[in-house]
Amino acid sequence: MSVAANSPEPDPDTEVMEALKAATNPVRWQVLQWLREPEKHFPVQPEITDPRTVGVCVSHIQARAGLAQSTVSAYMAILERAGLVRSTRVGKWTHYRRDEERIAALLGRIGQDLGPLT
Repeated sequence: MSVAANSPEPDPDTEVMEALKAATNPVRWQVLQWLREPEKHFPVQPEITDPRTVGVCVSHIQARAGLAQSTVSAYMAILERAGLVRSTRVGKWTHYRRDEERIAALLGRIGQDLGPLT
């Protein structure tokens, strides 16, 4: 099914709820924490990629999480659809990094909607 060029903007509340739902899984939450400081949690291979700008190879995420590759790939797809990570292909490998701008915008939205009245 194709989306019309003039389709309506996504509902901001739905976007926030989808991001929160994606992050509620303990493993996905842990991956987001690891990707916050990838050089602390994953092997750094500067000759291949920069973990901050390109991301961390899914095989490294899978090894650290101790889960099947298919499970980790599914988890990363959920995080990407929720706008929490971005993927980049490097050869046959997919690398993931946090989408810091998107995360900041979501946190701002949560603070605006649920923060204390001033």
